[in-house]
Amino acid sequence: MVELNDKKSISSVFWWALAICILFVAVGAALPKRLESSTQYVTSLISTNFSWYYLLLVLAILFVCIYLLFSRFSSITLGKEGEEPEFSLHSWFAMLFSAGMGIGLVFWTTAEPISHAFSSSPIASPGSQQAIDQAMQFSFFHWGIHAWAVYGIVALVFAYFNFHKGYKGLVSATLTPLFGEKLMQGALGTFLDVLAVIATVTGVAATLGFGALQINQGFNFLFGIPANFLVQFLIIAVATLLFTWSTWSGINKGIKMLSNFNMVIAVIVLVGLFIVGPTLYVLNMFTNSLGNYISGFFDMSLRLPMNDSDAFAWLENWTVFYWAWWISWAPFVGIFIARVSKGRTIKEFILGVLFAPTLVCFIFFAVFGGSAINLQENGIADISGFATETATFAMFEHYPLGFLLSLLTLIVIAVFFITSADSATYVIGMLTTNGNNFPSGLVKIIWGITLSAFALIMIYTGGTQGIQNLLIIAALPFSLVIIFMMWSLFRSLREDHPRYPSKAKVFEDKDLKSRLKRED
Repeated sequence: MVELNDKKSISSVFWWALAICILFVAVGAALPKRLESSTQYVTSLISTNFSWYYLLLVLAILFVCIYLLFSRFSSITLGKEGEEPEFSLHSWFAMLFSAGMGIGLVFWTTAEPISHAFSSSPIASPGSQQAIDQAMQFSFFHWGIHAWAVYGIVALVFAYFNFHKGYKGLVSATLTPLFGEKLMQGALGTFLDVLAVIATVTGVAATLGFGALQINQGFNFLFGIPANFLVQFLIIAVATLLFTWSTWSGINKGIKMLSNFNMVIAVIVLVGLFIVGPTLYVLNMFTNSLGNYISGFFDMSLRLPMNDSDAFAWLENWTVFYWAWWISWAPFVGIFIARVSKGRTIKEFILGVLFAPTLVCFIFFAVFGGSAINLQENGIADISGFATETATFAMFEHYPLGFLLSLLTLIVIAVFFITSADSATYVIGMLTTNGNNFPSGLVKIIWGITLSAFALIMIYTGGTQGIQNLLIIAALPFSLVIIFMMWSLFRSLREDHPRYPSKAKVFEDKDLKSRLKRED
């Protein structure tokens, strides 16, 4: 068994990953147009040639999670046998939700359904009743159990190898059963860990970029503050100072406290909009969309328009983008979820990770998206005419207490910004200090600053589209790593927990019982 390494020394992964990130930031600052065109070209190649791969892979990952939920391995504890969970159920769910979705959920809950219904429908004509019905259905699809399955399987692999078997908290360590210690502790292992860090930095920086854009647009919409790169730079700078404080406080204080606080504020906004908004319309839309989601589950999961260029472009811009986003976030969210899930069984883990956050996402989309669609459907406001970052604030304007709800939403986005960055710096620090579960504050701060610089370059070189491009590029290589991680998990589970004990083990147990009986 690979032993846990308590050393806090910085590994070579730190230097390689940091050098690549600095190089990207430098190129983005010096040649923004060249970087934008290059990423767009690579993204087009990946979307055109690998859309089928993303669809099949994410569905396969979901099947693996469902199998493990009902398998003979479901009672295995992700830790030492009999170990109690470190966090309460409430705090666990709050941290799952804050790390797993965070800013992205607030960013898209209004913008995505309104876009599907009135701007770019997946199948029907925009503005038609069919398009409105499908809008929430596909939003549920993109933010449902497919996404959480990607997070869940990576988190489960990390938790099993780190806490149950005592391996280091590294991607390379989880692949030891397949390739052996020699390879995984050498250049190949370093390469895989660097790849995980780059995927994490890209995924988290993209989310921070979305958050900065939305906070800026919120200030612009509410207070007339200019929406430009300078203001976005200041927003990220202030947020960096705040999550630096949270980083020093540690996971049991900073992240836990902020996650619990933010869930309370987010629920207040949710309930407030539900009460002052079109309550009955939201309830009807939630019920209808949930039925459509369930009945069209496999059709959406494997839908690949072959003779419709517009429909295929929609798939690339939405479904493939989301699947890439979840994959690029998987090492970050996976390690963080694993860290806060120590002591839970595989069954409890999958039920909690797969279904509880999914239901919360559905409720958020139904309330926010349904309220926006109701306005536009009744001709009260053209929400689809606003930028993605502004849609939520434009929607609030037409409901009672709209200004207050907008202010609270800005707080939610800001705190999600901090918790996402804080969680990410912890995870990247862990990956770059030989899997140490308690990386030093200095290492986490270095990665926090790097994440902020990465997010600024993403915004500077292409805004929302530039962010999406980098996500799709970063996700492809790490998706292969996820496949190997699942293979490694099953090999280890079968070896550690065989269906039938070996004859030698049976005889050994009988001999032990005989000796104990004679001694009595």
